Amino acid sequence: MKRNVVSFRSNANLARQLWGEPSRIALRTLRDLTVRYSLSVAAGDLQFLDGRWYVTHSGLLQLASRKGCRGIRTTLQERVSDVGAGRWVFKATVYKSPRSKGFVGYGDADPSNVSLMVHGAEMRIAETRAVNRALRKAYGIGLCSIEELGSLSKQF
Repeated sequence: MKRNVVSFRSNANLARQLWGEPSRIALRTLRDLTVRYSLSVAAGDLQFLDGRWYVTHSGLLQLASRKGCRGIRTTLQERVSDVGAGRWVFKATVYKSPRSKGFVGYGDADPSNVSLMVHGAEMRIAETRAVNRALRKAYGIGLCSIEELGSLSKQF
């Protein structure tokens, strides 16, 4: 299977078309994300918001697939979730190899920290946030995912 190579130049050109001229620091960060993780603006792996880069859930899943991730397990944290209030908390564990002890991340969501457009989907959002945190830990991604922004993500 042929793997597409992501170029910094194509990422930077598309970023300029979509979001205007990024700062020098933003372009340096984009170069690092392109070279180190092969994240692609065109594939939707990255978003640029308020002068900062954010990785997307699909970008993290693509990275995990390329790196040979062995599995992701999620579990509802019933003790701290409140179904009646729409507050959900999940734990996700990412296994990079068959003998990996796993990388753990937690995610929560309730009506106060999700977009009005997705009210009623808090359970799925909490699980996605947990998976994203675990994947970022497993693969050393130092930037936040767009789905983890909480109330800031109300714009999406």
